[in-house]
Amino acid sequence: MESELWRTGASDLAAAIRTKRVSSREVVEAHLARIDAVNPAVNAVTVVLAEGARAAADAADSALAGGADIGPLHGVPITVKENIDVAGSATSQGLVVFKDAVPVVDAPHITQLKAAGAIPIARTNMPDLGLRYYTDNALRGPTRNPWDPTRTAGGSSGGEAAALATGMTPLGMGNDLGGSLRWPSQCCGTTALRTTYGRVAQASSIPPEDSTIVMQLMSVQGPMARHVRDLRLALSCMCGPDARDPRWTPAPLRGSPPPHPVRVAVTIDPAGEGVDPDVAAGVRKAAAALRDAGYDVEEVEPPMVGEARDLFAGLLVADLKTVLYPLLKPVASADAVRFLDLVFSVVPELDYAGYVSGFARRSALARAWSIFMDRYPLVLGPIVTAQPFPVGFDIAGTAQVAAIIRDFRLAGLVTLLGLPAAAVPVGTANGLPQGVQIIGRAYREDLCLDAAEAVEARLGVLTAIDPRGARQDAGISARAN
Repeated sequence: MESELWRTGASDLAAAIRTKRVSSREVVEAHLARIDAVNPAVNAVTVVLAEGARAAADAADSALAGGADIGPLHGVPITVKENIDVAGSATSQGLVVFKDAVPVVDAPHITQLKAAGAIPIARTNMPDLGLRYYTDNALRGPTRNPWDPTRTAGGSSGGEAAALATGMTPLGMGNDLGGSLRWPSQCCGTTALRTTYGRVAQASSIPPEDSTIVMQLMSVQGPMARHVRDLRLALSCMCGPDARDPRWTPAPLRGSPPPHPVRVAVTIDPAGEGVDPDVAAGVRKAAAALRDAGYDVEEVEPPMVGEARDLFAGLLVADLKTVLYPLLKPVASADAVRFLDLVFSVVPELDYAGYVSGFARRSALARAWSIFMDRYPLVLGPIVTAQPFPVGFDIAGTAQVAAIIRDFRLAGLVTLLGLPAAAVPVGTANGLPQGVQIIGRAYREDLCLDAAEAVEARLGVLTAIDPRGARQDAGISARAN
């Protein structure tokens, strides 16, 4: 089993460690070796926490041998995106100016995962402040898509998705504002869970501790993995309270069962604005899988998708232009600045009245979706209606950026309304993975995961893979500490 440890999911690794079929040290060493072997080709891992991970693994093995009570993730390595606090490791946000911004305490959910036995083994790459759909920055360089290095690995959790896809980690921690968990999962053939707003406590000790109003209301933390069951396990270990986050909500992990069979609304081309044939085929495969699993699947258009996309884009741009952009522009990479400049030229600027009325309109959209989901507790659709775009596409011009914003319409709606969504791969087409998202009502991650597991059981798991089409000596080696 040892030679295949890097291929093994988090739940199976936890079980193997718990039953002493393998040690935590062996698991950690297998993943460190895998990072050494494949990270130069994809540049997904940025900092390797080898010394601390080995010490934590030895302590985990000693605790198990001594008969101590152990957590659900005892001895299992995880990776963490560089905008999440891990004590003693820089929360760089992908910025050179933050390369030495080292927190003294963990983010709330990292504290909770450690308490469950998880061992941070490495940090993963992201774009500047997470504000791009392609993972690249001046501090760490670009992350390459392990399926095709000429295409984006997604953003902003592109490093996590690429690390998972290539077996460098069994479980990763990312976050999602406009699709940053789900889009990289589509690009790399992995799974992810965008949690409900308020489900996972959030806090940072790196200034500024408080973000813009849109980010406060819409950005969430979530797990990434290769298997849906690992998302469920991680969620159970990372959604406890923390006094630093007054918005945390004590909601149960499993709600009341909906009427059986569970009704699923399927949208193949949300708002009728166009969809790539390979993406459409993926949604149809997922719909057939759910139908085979006993779900009541109906193709029906959910309400106000285009309007929600436009409102999300307008509110986010208003926040960025007013608060973040003046601070970011002097310190961000040239490509990140160009991307934001193109976004600003495409998205109409909201004045104060438009911003205030926009939040009122958000309530109306949420009500419309709540009524819709009273009939259809789950919505199946594309994550993004296009496949991974070529490297450089997002900074090529206004037409390209307008196309990206159009294609992210369902991802943006989920963010705007604070809903949960599970991303799951459904196969491949033309050498690239296909992925879908399953959207649920607030705090019904359980239903999203149930349906995602049903899809996975019928359509299979795509990763771990070796990087394709990239020289093993290419890229930037991760720095050890």
